[in-house]
Amino acid sequence: MPSGGIIARYGDLLELGPLSSAITLEEGATPLIEARRLPHECNLQIRLLFKFEGSNPTGSFKDRGMTAAVSKAVSAGSRAIVCASTGNTAASAAAYAARAGIACLVLLPKGNVALGKLAQSLVYGATVVAVDGNFDQSLEIVRRLPERMPLTIVNSINPDRLLGQRSAAFEVADALGGAPDYHVLPVGNAGNITATWRGYKRYKEAGRIRRLPVMLGFQAAGAAPIVDGRICEDPRTLATAIRIGNPASWEGAREAASESGGNIDKVTDEEILAAYFQLARTEGIFAEPASAASFAGVLKKARQGYFPFGTTVVCTLTGNGLKDPDNAMKVESKLLEAPGDFDGVCRALEQVIGS
Repeated sequence: MPSGGIIARYGDLLELGPLSSAITLEEGATPLIEARRLPHECNLQIRLLFKFEGSNPTGSFKDRGMTAAVSKAVSAGSRAIVCASTGNTAASAAAYAARAGIACLVLLPKGNVALGKLAQSLVYGATVVAVDGNFDQSLEIVRRLPERMPLTIVNSINPDRLLGQRSAAFEVADALGGAPDYHVLPVGNAGNITATWRGYKRYKEAGRIRRLPVMLGFQAAGAAPIVDGRICEDPRTLATAIRIGNPASWEGAREAASESGGNIDKVTDEEILAAYFQLARTEGIFAEPASAASFAGVLKKARQGYFPFGTTVVCTLTGNGLKDPDNAMKVESKLLEAPGDFDGVCRALEQVIGS
């Protein structure tokens, strides 16, 4: 049964104001998956759950904000939207623009976008511009484009995006019957941790929850401007979705951490990859590498003895692993080969599992 998406489910709690129509792809209602094996395998003395945003329509959390931003844009009479992106925002914007019947223009850093995400934008019909520069340079150009042409920006500098993204906090609280003790997220452009924190605060104001969680965010070590306290001119990480050197929601992320009693930290690419494979092989969850930064952060904090025994920790996994399979294939590209007959296959298998 169609749910109508987050606008239909949460209505006034989103505070979007009047809409002529809701542009939805039935986003939201993503699973909150409790870890079964990881706590034992990793010696974690906590209750660990994963909010898997990869099951949204375009495979990432961006759809929550995009339904809000595009619905508002269409209600205001906009006929074209624009964004800069490392891939996920572009895919989401292109899909919702197609749904609304309006044009979409996306600027992507040339050669630095996962192929799966680029394919989505193109197939959805967006006009894609490969910019000879990084994400931050692309976003600076996008900020100026409405001065020259009638475009609505749908990056997270558009406040409607963050209003929609608050719905993830609503869903977690609904599923748990209250807020978790800790909520952990990857941090790139920093809109998601900002929106999630504001979502919990909104739910508390509405009387839906009694207390607020501690917010923890994790940047990649090679793209950690918030942690390092300075703009990163040349961000580097295999986690392309968080390869951002000057986050648009920098202050919002700091606010979420400081107000909640949490912090923003960083994890290495090696830690991200290790967490990425552990998620897949131990829990059967295929998330994109940037998503795994949140779980890598949990492992880092757990090693430091940060979490009290038995606390409830929610990790947001921001995107589906199918969006960025390149890293998996670089590391795990070896296939078992066998001749095309029964005995030949058995001989090959015996090398792995024995006779």
